[in-house]
Order: sequence, then structure tokens, then C-alpha cells
Amino acid sequence: MTNCHDMAPLTDLLSCSIIEKDHNGDILWTWSYPTVSESQKTIVKRKCNLGLEHNSPQTFICARHGQTWFYLHCSEVFDSDRLPKVKQFALVLFAKDFNPQKYEVLSRVFSKMYCKTGKPTEILQLYLSVFTKGSCSTQENGTFVSDDFSSRTTTNTNVRELIKTFELETILIYTALLLKKRIVIYHHSLEQLLRWMKTFPALMKHRKVEENLYPWIELVNDELLDLKKQSYYIAGCRNSAISSRTDLYDLLVNIPAREITVASHAKESLTMTKTHKEIALFMVQLCENQACTESQIISEINEKTKDLLNQLTSLATTETSDGKKMVSIQAFKEKDLSQAVESFLINLAIAENLFIL
Repeated sequence: MTNCHDMAPLTDLLSCSIIEKDHNGDILWTWSYPTVSESQKTIVKRKCNLGLEHNSPQTFICARHGQTWFYLHCSEVFDSDRLPKVKQFALVLFAKDFNPQKYEVLSRVFSKMYCKTGKPTEILQLYLSVFTKGSCSTQENGTFVSDDFSSRTTTNTNVRELIKTFELETILIYTALLLKKRIVIYHHSLEQLLRWMKTFPALMKHRKVEENLYPWIELVNDELLDLKKQSYYIAGCRNSAISSRTDLYDLLVNIPAREITVASHAKESLTMTKTHKEIALFMVQLCENQACTESQIISEINEKTKDLLNQLTSLATTETSDGKKMVSIQAFKEKDLSQAVESFLINLAIAENLFIL
């Protein structure tokens, strides 16, 4: 083992499981530690089946169940491996945090070890090492150090490509995120969908968008019930039938078609003002500037958001009993703003929990 002092234990890790598919195509849940609930098993098996049903199976899947995240790493088994009866297997990690990059590396280390030894006890040792020390190292199957993956890094996002795809219309996505609307992202390819979903939290750095992020939902009851518990979210779906489900979204982003649809019930709150047009143009120009890196683009957009929020807090003059400054309807009226701007700022104050009647 490597020297592991001073590293933070990875206590966000909740469980590890192995699901095997034998040569007859039967799927067996062969091992779990410490425990996995029946509802967790149901959703994992569904995603696992869907992920493996195509000619090119998606090797890494990230999805959500209630307040937890799960990460699935699928492996083909070869004759040289120590798993004679197994054709494919999926290694499943449940965790409290959203960090696909971190868990993809960890699940790969675990999966290689399982291919090589065929023993869940070897996985258990690695799991306990990561859970207690934040790292594990194997002789030939790689090393994992949890501290290498901070949750707020901007790796693997593609804000530039998003803005290039939707150009000035990107402002609709930005505004819907800002106002805590229900957003659905559609892509027929699961791999592409999961890749795009990582980008959206980067547009709102002042908030933990991950807490309302659902990378991949299917139109089935248990998943939709889970979704409907949230007053706002950003959810990924690869079933085109989602477009007719306006009860599930305020804004629908169809990535392959490069189309954004605002549901009729949300049109009023997503009316564009002069401020919006300025930010839209600003974002497009940022991306056209080749000298700007991805992280610079993200931080520039973040600065624009801060300006908007400062504008709002400057209007917060009403103090509540516990000393919190809030914005009253009166403060807006005194400003003599246009109807659209006032309505936008009120919606923003509501989203930021700063509005008082």
C-alpha cells in the first residue's frame, strides 16, 4: 500500500456491489457491501440493462436515486480473466456526492481487480481502504487517491461547445437555471447525454446545481415520482417522448436538433429583457475569443451572475426579525423599472430567497 496519512477518508462512499451477466444472459446481483435496498436494486438493474442493451454498451453510467448518486462501470470478461461463467459484469458504487470523474477512476480500479482475481473479498479490502484512508493502491490495477478530485473543478465541462451550439439562445438555459426552473435535456445517445449533463452546473457557480441534477431519467413511475418531489431540477432524458410531457419541464433543450422549447406556462417568466440580451451577446463573444480557456469562460459568466445578484442585493433594504435583508415589492416599485425587468428581478429574488411581500 502507498503511504496514506494526511488524506481525507472518502466517507461519501455508501456501498459497492457487483452484478454479473452469465453466458445465458441471466443477470445476478452477486455481491454487496455493506447493504443495498430493494429500491436501489430496482433502479440499478433497469439502468444496467438499458446501458448494456446496445451494440456498443456504455461502459460508465452515472444516475441518481433519491438523495444519493450511483455510478455503474460495465466490463466485458475475457477468457484470461478469473471469471469463467461470467460474460459481463457491472460494478456499482453508491455515494453521497456527484463526481463522475472520481468514481469512474475508482470503479475502474475495482473492476480490474475483480477481473484479475474473481474475488469480492479483494474488492472489499480496496473499498475499506478508500472509505477509511481516502486511497487505495494495487500492484497492477492502478492507484486511486480521493483528494485528486475536488468537486468544484471545472474539468470535463464544455460550456464553450454549449454556447456554440445554441448561440444567443443559450441565455434561455442560463435564465432557467438562474430562476430555478425545471429543465429537461434531451439526447438520444446516452454517452452524449451524460457528457453534456456535466456542463450545466458550471453555468451557476454560486449554487450547488448538482443537488438538483438528474443525469439520466427514464419515463417510469418511481423515477418520475422522485423527480416531482423537487420544485426545480435539471434532468437528462434519452426518450424523445419527453417532449410531449410539458408537465415535467419549463424548458426543454434538444441537443441533437439544437432546439430550445419554452413550455407555454413558463413563457412569461422567461421573457427576455435588455439585460438578458446583453448577457447573451457577452457569452457568444466570450466563446468566439479563442484566447479564452474553458475555465475563463466559466469564471467570466460567473462574474456576470455576481453583478446581477449585487444589483438585487442593493435593493434589499427590508430587514426581517432575524436581521436578514430582503427585497420588498416596494423597492422594485420605487425603481420605476419596465414590467419585464421588474418581473425578472422579482423571480430572481424569489429564487435567491430574498423576496418578501
